[in-house]
Amino acid sequence: MKRNYILASMAIILLGLSSCKDSSQPQMARGPMPFPVQSVKKENITIYTEYAANIEGEQNIEIRPKVDGFIEKIYIDEGSQVKEGQILFKLSAKTLNQQVKAAEANVEVAKAQVVSAQVDVNKIKPLVEKNIISAVQLETSESNLNAAKAQLIAARADYMNAKENLDYTIIKSPVDGIVGSIPYRIGSLVGRTESQPLTTVSNISNVYAYFSLNEKQLLQFNRQLNGNSVKDMIKALPEVELILADGSIYNQKGKIETINGMVNPRTGSVSYRAIFSNPDNLLRSGISGKIKLPSNIDQAIILPQKSTFELQGKHFVYLLGNENKIESKEVFVSETLGNDFIIEEGLTEGQVFVAGGLIKLREGMQILPQTGSSTQPDNRAFSKK
Repeated sequence: MKRNYILASMAIILLGLSSCKDSSQPQMARGPMPFPVQSVKKENITIYTEYAANIEGEQNIEIRPKVDGFIEKIYIDEGSQVKEGQILFKLSAKTLNQQVKAAEANVEVAKAQVVSAQVDVNKIKPLVEKNIISAVQLETSESNLNAAKAQLIAARADYMNAKENLDYTIIKSPVDGIVGSIPYRIGSLVGRTESQPLTTVSNISNVYAYFSLNEKQLLQFNRQLNGNSVKDMIKALPEVELILADGSIYNQKGKIETINGMVNPRTGSVSYRAIFSNPDNLLRSGISGKIKLPSNIDQAIILPQKSTFELQGKHFVYLLGNENKIESKEVFVSETLGNDFIIEEGLTEGQVFVAGGLIKLREGMQILPQTGSSTQPDNRAFSKK
């Protein structure tokens, strides 16, 4: 026990002597710390802004019956691809067949009446010329003949109308396209007053993408347009891209075709329409996507967000001054693009700023600047959602 006490005491004495020796040695002076710096540069950038879009076929035609009848046959199925003039539905035609036959018979009756009236005129005319009978009788016969001819014209019109109605029982596709849903089945009674169409045929060889810009976005967009007329402005617009629901970029680029001339008072937005070619029928009516619209900014100053710090809602950077001492400078941000800022005011080209490690800096601190060799290209692209 006594021996352990003596060993512990000696250890404490040695530790004290060691600490005294270390404290007696002079401290090494620390120099300026190294920090990465970059020069402010102006560059041309392209900003891609994304807008929610609804996709519709170039033609979405509702197929509706022009006559009442029971569906007798359905020649297509939902999702079928059809050609213009292809038969889609057939309606029952028994009643309409009877109407055609009745109208055809009325035509024949009217023809006979015309012949009979013509015979009377031919019989009376020479008698009047010989003053055997009064001219009034000839006028009456000619009037009857004209009435019979008019009746024949009306009978032929009724026949053509009945025949046309009979033709309407065969319902054909007015365009090439894709068949939509078919809510009716064989035996269903359909007619012109039905709220639901028989189906819809969508011509999707080209599709329209409808998207909207709010008033602020519209003003920014219009400032970039060049041209003396709306047509010239639209023609000069760049091509746009379509982002599909799975995040992929559609392989065909589109072109803005129309810009609505009025701001929607309820939403405060303006509607745009872009057209895309759809050779593989990949796009269908009713799907959604995003339009990726490019806009160019010339001679912009781009700073990484990590090169700035925020104080009381304002943005600052550390600029390198005389003797490598730093000083803070307020900057004004116009756009946020991912991890970067577009600086509208506060910096000029050629100034040197601290690019990282700002949390270790303080005003007036002297640093050892380290310049990186990496340079940005003259033109860069950013996506903004």
